[in-house]
Amino acid sequence: MLSRVAESVYWLSRYIERAENVARFIEVNMRLVLDLPISQAQQWEPLVITSGDDEDFKKRYDDATQDNVIHFLTFDLENPNSILSCLTLARDNARSVREIISTEMWEQVNWFYMTVRGAATKKPGGELPPDFFAKVKMASHLFCGITDNTLAHSETFHFARLGRMFERADKTARILDVKYFMLLPHVEYVGTPYDTALWSALLKSASAFVMYRQAFGTVNSDHVAQFLILDRQFPRSMRFCIDRADDSLRVITGSAPGVFNNIAERRVGRLRSELDYAQISEILRGGLHEFLDDFQVSLNGVGSAVSDNFFAMRLIPNQLGSTKSQSQSQSQTQSQSQSSPR
Repeated sequence: MLSRVAESVYWLSRYIERAENVARFIEVNMRLVLDLPISQAQQWEPLVITSGDDEDFKKRYDDATQDNVIHFLTFDLENPNSILSCLTLARDNARSVREIISTEMWEQVNWFYMTVRGAATKKPGGELPPDFFAKVKMASHLFCGITDNTLAHSETFHFARLGRMFERADKTARILDVKYFMLLPHVEYVGTPYDTALWSALLKSASAFVMYRQAFGTVNSDHVAQFLILDRQFPRSMRFCIDRADDSLRVITGSAPGVFNNIAERRVGRLRSELDYAQISEILRGGLHEFLDDFQVSLNGVGSAVSDNFFAMRLIPNQLGSTKSQSQSQSQTQSQSQSSPR
C-alpha cells in the first residue's frame, strides 16, 4: 500500500472525526447556555481551550462571546481546526485517493463539505441553530457507517479506523480535562444541581449520557471520569479507542499480540496496558489533570511514531552509495495543521 494513500485515508478519517467533535461541543453548549446562570466567557471560552486554539483565538477576537466562538470553531478558515477547515482538508485527502475509497465515501465527504460551506455563506456563526450541529454529527456518523459497509476491511480500512480512534481519544481527554478545571467556577457548587447539569452536559458532549445512566444511574463526577476513561465497551471512552487503535495497527503490521516490531506498536501497546491496569481511585489520587495531560502527551507521541513509521520521507542508498530522499512509498507530506492540536 502506498504510504501517501495510507496517510490520506488516515487524515481523511481523522478530520471527519474532528469536525464531528467540534460540532457536538457547540451543540451541547448552545443548549446548556439557555438553562444556566453563567457568563458568556465562562460558558464559551472553555470550548476554545478544548480545541487547543485559544492563543490563536485571542489574537483575532476581542471577547469569547457566543457569536465569536461559534464562528471561530465553525467557519473560520484561518482556524485549521474549525469545522469548515477540517472538511476542506478531508475533501482534499478524499479527492487524492478517489480510486482507493468507495464511491459512496467520496460522495458523502463531498456532500458534507458542500453543506457546511453553503451554510457559511448564508448565516454568521451566532445565527446557527443547534440543529445545524446535530446535522454535522449525523453526517459524520453516516460517513463512518458508509466506510464500514462499503470499504474492504483491508489496510485502507484500518488506517482510517486508526486515525478516527486517535482523534476520538484525544477529544474525550480534552473535554474531560477542561470540564474538571474550567467549567465549575466555584467550589461551593460541587454536588449541587448546577454541578450535575454541567457533568451531564459533558456526558452529552460525548454522546455518553444514556449509556452512563445505564451503567451508574445518578451523575457523579468520579463515575463520569471512570466511564469516559476506562470503560471497555463505550465507543468514545479513551480505553475503547486505544484498544481499537492497537487492534488496527496490528492488522496493518501483522504483529502478534504481546510483541512489537516498530516504535508505533510499542507506544500504543504501552498506552493500552496503562489503561488496562489503571483504576479510577489511583487516577484521582494522583490528579485527574496530570493523568489526562500525560495521556495526551503519550497520544501525540503515538501519532508521531505512526507518521514516522508509515508516512515519513526516508533516505535510501542508491547504486553509487550516496543517499537520496524517498518516501516509504512516495508518501505525501501533510501540512502542519494536520497535527493534533496541543
